Amino acid sequence: MTTALLLIDVQASFPVRDYWDEALAAPWRERQRELLDLAREAGLPIVRIFHEAPGSGTPFDPERGLIRPLDGFEDAAAATFHKRAHNAFTDTGLEVWLRERGIQRLAISGIRTEQCCETTARVASDLGFAVDFVAEATLTFPMTRHGRTWSAEEIRARTELVLEGRFARIADVATLREEWCGAVA
Repeated sequence: MTTALLLIDVQASFPVRDYWDEALAAPWRERQRELLDLAREAGLPIVRIFHEAPGSGTPFDPERGLIRPLDGFEDAAAATFHKRAHNAFTDTGLEVWLRERGIQRLAISGIRTEQCCETTARVASDLGFAVDFVAEATLTFPMTRHGRTWSAEEIRARTELVLEGRFARIADVATLREEWCGAVA
């Protein structure tokens, strides 16, 4: 089964957001980098997805100049798609690109765990792709609603709960290393 790594919204738009927390980002950076290097080592196509919101004035507005790879993740990609929806399929040519190459399994990684990463995993599953959700290589931040704050860890755990066995297999980098390269680092 041919696999591709999706690198979702790993873009310069995020560090300028007021919720960006480098203490949360640092461990994610390590896992994301490890996964990206692993995919390259295994010869898997890396597909970069950028989120954009033209005319919004936000960091996702192309006019702001932040729709580019996050520092440290400028690696070449087999393909790059720009989306305006939360998932990477609705308004891009991603599905066609994947099917033309016989890709049947997707490893999902990137920024934000519960938003674009989770939404992409759900849509990919509905489209018939096998999905490995690499939660440790996804990043999110605390969120507050009605006076209660959910930590990034709680949000990630909830995402794993609702995806596992329904829309995705929850995988870690070590497992994928063994599967893709036949060895544990």
